[in-house]
Amino acid sequence: MAFIKEESEDVKIEEAFRVKQEDTDEQTDLMLLKEESQELSEMEEKDKKNLDFMTGEKSMQAKKTSRKRVRKTKSKSNYTCRQCGKSFNQKNNLEVHMRVHTGEKPFSCQQCGKSFTQKQNLKVHTRIHTGESSFTCQECGSSFTQKINLKVHMRIHTGEKPYTCKLCGQNFTHKNNLNSHMISHTGEKLFTCDQCGKSFTRKVTLNYHLRIHSREDSFTCHQCEKNFCHKLSLKNHMRIHTGEKPYSCPQCGRSFTYKPSLDSHMRTHTGETPYTCKYCGKKFSQKGNLQTHIRLHTGEKPFSCLQCEKSFTYQRDLKQHLQTHSGKILHCSSV
Repeated sequence: MAFIKEESEDVKIEEAFRVKQEDTDEQTDLMLLKEESQELSEMEEKDKKNLDFMTGEKSMQAKKTSRKRVRKTKSKSNYTCRQCGKSFNQKNNLEVHMRVHTGEKPFSCQQCGKSFTQKQNLKVHTRIHTGESSFTCQECGSSFTQKINLKVHMRIHTGEKPYTCKLCGQNFTHKNNLNSHMISHTGEKLFTCDQCGKSFTRKVTLNYHLRIHSREDSFTCHQCEKNFCHKLSLKNHMRIHTGEKPYSCPQCGRSFTYKPSLDSHMRTHTGETPYTCKYCGKKFSQKGNLQTHIRLHTGEKPFSCLQCEKSFTYQRDLKQHLQTHSGKILHCSSV
């Protein structure tokens, strides 16, 4: 039960921190600029071809452009980075690329001091300060400073989920959500609390946990006076007093207090087994069951007898062992 509870907490926290995607980093900005440049070039080329078709001849400028392309083709990849071997068809592109290795960021924001390797990336960044929103969603009117953010936002309206888990087939809107999901198959916990040693599968969960140590108890239950670090935790706690179960199974009608409990229950209908043992490949429908199974491979015995200090892999084995100290023998009911 402890493991299932811990899993529920992880998922609840993940839902609580579903926030808008942060501004893309400089690498994404560069991809955006290349994408826009490519689209513009394609549009210009299309217009030129249409004009040639209408007039029946090519302009002098078009002929010059054609000769330039020939020269570019001949000189393609003439400039190679000595550090990583990447090639470029123009010298200035190589010079810009070298900043990746040198760490040089010559373009700085005068308002916040953040630096960039390219001037265009600085220009995109300044929209954060000016409030300029060049890209607007035609569906809901939301505005964005970068085209890539609008593109990602549009998935809300289209329902597009381009990132798919190869192990279970689940789809995701964002790549970072897929990366977080992949950890659920291994049960690996990469983020550890420096104060108590507790580990988590996601960094956001660790940050959430750290508030326990900082004693930021700002939300109090008026019925039992229990304190919580987060408003969502208090809201979820209140269901204990109200008996509210807002999540219902569409197949059997059973209701649950928390959404992770419903998600876990749904696997009894679908037969989905998304959690895989990294040692033997055995699959499980519940994360807690996987973690319990892994003890067979690691030899971990977390349940210890306080009277004789003997340890056990499973809690049920400890309970059975305790009968040897109490002298009581429990029998299963025949009913």
